[in-house]
Amino acid sequence: MLALLGWNPGTEQELFTMDELVQAFSLERVGKSGSKFDFEKAKWFNHQYLIKHSNEDLLKIFRPILIENNISCSDEFIIKVIDLVKERVIFPNELWTQSSFFFKAPESYDEKSVKDKWKENSSFLLQQIIPVIEAAENTKAEYLKEKLSSFINEKQLGMGAVMNALRISVVGASAGPDMFTIMEMIGKDETISRIKRAVEIIKK
Repeated sequence: MLALLGWNPGTEQELFTMDELVQAFSLERVGKSGSKFDFEKAKWFNHQYLIKHSNEDLLKIFRPILIENNISCSDEFIIKVIDLVKERVIFPNELWTQSSFFFKAPESYDEKSVKDKWKENSSFLLQQIIPVIEAAENTKAEYLKEKLSSFINEKQLGMGAVMNALRISVVGASAGPDMFTIMEMIGKDETISRIKRAVEIIKK
């Protein structure tokens, strides 16, 4: 980023390893005009280099953040979470903001998500799918997707309406990784607990 503020490699390449930068750099291509620091571009660079890190490297960065938030769980679980959210992250501290729902139930619900996605019949729809989740033989994402999709289509409940309400209940907002993968990772009991809590709180 800093090199490219005053120097042009003569190509479209923007991302360099240090060795590549050393090989490509020359004083002849350093410009004489002033440069402007673009903070949004700097964020883009940070995102690109962050996602190039292995999940194991990011685990070392993320674990102290989890400890600060009183979270204790296996490296295997944390690595799965990192793999699911790192594409959404610009700075390391965002690993927590993008994934906190994997480790604990949401304490509040995003107001905009509730306003836009939570409808008058959302509580009713969620109560319809609780028995389906309870009866699930396992919580593998593909299995849950098949069971819930079949039930929703059979009862003509509306896939979008159910999934929007389900995501708000489990995540606390209307964004995040694949919903069925989240359910697999937090487990059946936790999923049902969050649904019941959301139905109780949001209807108020």
